[in-house]
Amino acid sequence: MSSQTLADTPPQGRSWRRFKEGETAFKRWTEQIFVGDSSHKCPTYVHRTPPCQAGCPSGHDIRGWLQVVRGLEKPPARADGSPMPWQEYAFLKMVAANPFPAIMGRVCPAPCEDGCNRNQVDDFVGINAVEHMVGDWAIAHGLKLPEPPPLSGKKVAVVGGGPAGLAAAYHLRQKGHAATIFEAEETLGGWMRHGIPGYRTPRQVLDAEIGRILALDGIEAKTGVRIGRDIPLATLEAEYDAVFWGIGTQRGRGLPIEGWANTPNCISGVDFLRAFNQGRLKHVSRRIIVVGGGDTSIDVASVARRLGHITEVHEKDRPENVILGQTAHDVATSARRQGAEVVLTSLFPVEQMTAAEREVRDATHEGVSIRGGIMPLAVLHDGNGRARALRLCECTMDGTRPVPVAGTEFELEADLIVSAIGQGGDMEGLEELDNGKGFIDADRTYRVKGRDRHFVGGDVVRPHLLTTAVGHGRVAAQSIDGMLAGTPAGRRPKVDVHHFNLLALLRAQGRAPEPAPAEAVRGTNEATFAVHNFEDRAAKEIITHEGLFLGHFPDVERHRRDEMQVDEAAVIGHFDERLKALGDDAAIAEAKRCMSCGLCFECDNCVIFCPQDAVHRVRKAERAVGRYVETDYNRCVGCHICHDVCPTGYIQMGLGEE
Repeated sequence: MSSQTLADTPPQGRSWRRFKEGETAFKRWTEQIFVGDSSHKCPTYVHRTPPCQAGCPSGHDIRGWLQVVRGLEKPPARADGSPMPWQEYAFLKMVAANPFPAIMGRVCPAPCEDGCNRNQVDDFVGINAVEHMVGDWAIAHGLKLPEPPPLSGKKVAVVGGGPAGLAAAYHLRQKGHAATIFEAEETLGGWMRHGIPGYRTPRQVLDAEIGRILALDGIEAKTGVRIGRDIPLATLEAEYDAVFWGIGTQRGRGLPIEGWANTPNCISGVDFLRAFNQGRLKHVSRRIIVVGGGDTSIDVASVARRLGHITEVHEKDRPENVILGQTAHDVATSARRQGAEVVLTSLFPVEQMTAAEREVRDATHEGVSIRGGIMPLAVLHDGNGRARALRLCECTMDGTRPVPVAGTEFELEADLIVSAIGQGGDMEGLEELDNGKGFIDADRTYRVKGRDRHFVGGDVVRPHLLTTAVGHGRVAAQSIDGMLAGTPAGRRPKVDVHHFNLLALLRAQGRAPEPAPAEAVRGTNEATFAVHNFEDRAAKEIITHEGLFLGHFPDVERHRRDEMQVDEAAVIGHFDERLKALGDDAAIAEAKRCMSCGLCFECDNCVIFCPQDAVHRVRKAERAVGRYVETDYNRCVGCHICHDVCPTGYIQMGLGEE
């Protein structure tokens, strides 16, 4: 019996049985077939998408690379015949969807973990932690991206060198097309470089992952070039077969309240972080209010705490003059920095803020005061026209609309007020693409509405996560490829992610099914042209915890990454990375906590518990992921026991005959 067998006693709060004591009615009409000791039903192996994968905006095959890490799927040999380490194979599965595993493993707020079915057992699988470990291993061992196919002769202009543009260029090249990246800044990376501080996205890690993309033959980058200013839009249309817009959102939104406009020490979070990441901002004011609640506001507040303030400030050294101008602070003044008083306010209660829970916790530990459930009302000025305080009140939320609570008004004094409530695109020179709100409209295939050869992705479509921008780039690249091939873009899959493909795996192993016969065949269990009793519903269905046998899984504590905790007193000048990668053994152990929702993980339950000895392991030479067991229909009586004890929900009962 395998290591995934049942424990001596059921785990706390869970049962060994799918059915509650005393139940006498069938929950589904399809189960009413049980009127005797057998049925005309037999096991079918049904592949569905796990919720982690369905919830990943970049479309990672998360379950797939966790199976590699845990040792369930063995790496193939390299092209030269040498053995491939499991870390390399996991990396190759990751970059099939997302070429930034080391960065995303650090900063993605991990909606995959929020949806993980393991939350119904004990705690989610540490997906980010495993991705972080594999991503770092790949950099340390100099791994390259997969060799792309020969160039097709088609050229695509990619405008914007952030996560959307870089991902689009990478996926386009993997489909055979050349890509030229045009970036207005002097360096690539977009928000990963110019927005998120380096202690969250270490620059050597970012450079390594961008460098792998640029190393692909057929991809080039032209930095310091702004489309619409240096190169007319018409030139791109004339010289390239398609255009992808991944220009991001470079303009922050001010607070829509009285007194904000034209106040010198009221700035946006976008401008604040850009000045810091460009190395110009070395210290801030003593009292700072950051209005937001998302990840950008947390970054602003945490950076402000690290920068600190100086007591003697000349006019040119005021933070707003450095942030909004092109001047820079004198590094020598940083030696005299003291702790800044930073307050972060949010319309939503703290526990409902959109910022990652870990980032909120760390910011609080580092001395940021976070106050939820309050809304700004007006900026109050001093005699020089500068902001001296922010008037606020308590509020409740009606959906996304704040409702002020009468009689709760109060003031917070401030020397600098930062708005981190949203962003918009800088559409200067590209007004014909602007939807009127600083964004570009797109259809479901990420084609720009009304422009057949233009596609778009990332924040300029809808501000969201870095991994969302990567996903947009991947889907847009597929759409561009179809357009270049003359194939109209069809409807996208309902579950639009990078799926496990059993047929592709069998082909890679030299075991593809034979061509189907021309005549109709009744029954295929002995046929070599069909994949025996397998059905792939992954593009249409997500398997939830109700479809699993949770009693199979014992409680196993999550393997957590070490985090460098920075005390409030030591935060000034502390820009070292906080997260430490898991070791190989810890990553393997964490991957083994994955419940492989919707796909067999070879636990042997169906083999052991079948009372008719109808379920057997596939011969070892013929096994593959998802092809571990088979059913002898001459023995099967349709009793459903294999279905009941399948932990992953892979076995479903369907009408059939031998």
